[in-house]
Amino acid sequence: MAILDQGPLNYKEQLPPIILENYGKWRYHENPKPGILKHVSESGAELYSVRVGSPRLVSIDFIREICELADEFCDGYLRFTARHNVEFLVSDPAKLEPLMAKLAEKGLPVGGTGASVSNIVHTQGWVHCHTPATDSSGVVKAIMDELYDYFVTMELPAPVKISLACCLNMCGAAHCSDIAVVGVHRTPPRIDHEKIRKGTEIPSLVASCPTGAIRPNPKEKSVIVNEAKCMYCGNCYTMAPGMEIIDPENDGIAILVGGKVANARSNPMFSRMVIPFLPNNPPRWPEVTSAIRNIIETYKAHARKGEKLGEWIERIGWERFFTLTGIEFNEKLIDDFIFSRETFRTSAAFKY
Repeated sequence: MAILDQGPLNYKEQLPPIILENYGKWRYHENPKPGILKHVSESGAELYSVRVGSPRLVSIDFIREICELADEFCDGYLRFTARHNVEFLVSDPAKLEPLMAKLAEKGLPVGGTGASVSNIVHTQGWVHCHTPATDSSGVVKAIMDELYDYFVTMELPAPVKISLACCLNMCGAAHCSDIAVVGVHRTPPRIDHEKIRKGTEIPSLVASCPTGAIRPNPKEKSVIVNEAKCMYCGNCYTMAPGMEIIDPENDGIAILVGGKVANARSNPMFSRMVIPFLPNNPPRWPEVTSAIRNIIETYKAHARKGEKLGEWIERIGWERFFTLTGIEFNEKLIDDFIFSRETFRTSAAFKY
C-alpha cells in the first residue's frame, strides 16, 4: 500500500508504549489530587496524567521547556487536551513527585481535573480574528488569574467548564458551557459603498446574512441594511470588507450560564444569557471577572455535590438564581424567539 503525504498518521503510532500495550484493557481511573489522573490496567500497569494549565497561544521557548520536562520525566510523552492543557504522561510512579516539584519550581500550575474550573477554551480575539467584539487571550488570562484557586483545587460541587467566543459566530463552542463568555456587537455594520462596488460579490453578501437584513441597493450598486432585522453578528464582514462592524465604544461581553454537553444525569442543555452586556475594559476586564467569580461562588455555596451549574439552576428555578446572585433581570433576557414554544414563559408565576 502506498504511503501518502496527506492526512494524519495512524494514531496508534503516536501512543506511549504503556498505552499501546494495555489498549482496551484499562479497568478504571481515579483522581487522587488536583491535576493528577491515575489510570490502572487489568495487567496492574499504572499511568499518571499530570494536567498543567497552559495558554492557547504559546511561544517556541515554552514548547521547548515542556518537551524537556517530558524527556526527563515521561520518556518524551505528553499531550495537549481540547481545552489547551498540557498533560504529562508518567509511567514510572517514582518520577511523579519530582515532576510535580519541577513544575512548581517553574510556576506551571497543576489542576483542572475533577470538581474544579477547567482551562478555558477560546477563540482568536483581537490577536487574529477579523470580527471580534472582544479579545480572547486577554480576557481568558484575566478570568483564570481571578479563578486560579478553583483550578488548583477540587472544592466545587462539580466540574465547571468555561468557554469564550469573541463574537456571535461562536467558533469557541460556547453554546453548551457551564459559563460562556461571548463578545457582542451592538451596532449594525457601517457600509462602505466604494469598497463593496470594487470587490464584493453582492449575491454572496446578501446570502451571508442569517436574518435576511441585507438586500441589494441598485441605486448605489451596493447593499442596504434593515437595522431592525440585524443581529450584529458580523457575518457580512467575512464576505465584504466594506461591512465594518467593530465598534470600540459599543462592543462588549455577554455572560451565559447553565449549558452542558454530556448526557450524564440529565440531557445536554444550551447555555442561557444572564448578563446581556459588560464593557470591554482591557487589560484586566474587572467587570467580567467579578461577574464570573460571583456566579461561581454562589453556585459553590448552594449547589449539591455532583450537581452541574445548569442542573442546580433547573432545580432552584431561574428566578431564585437571579435572586441569589444579585444579577439584574431585564427584558433582554426573556426568551421571545418566535419558535421557542418549549421555553416561552408567559404565566403569572413568572416574577420578572
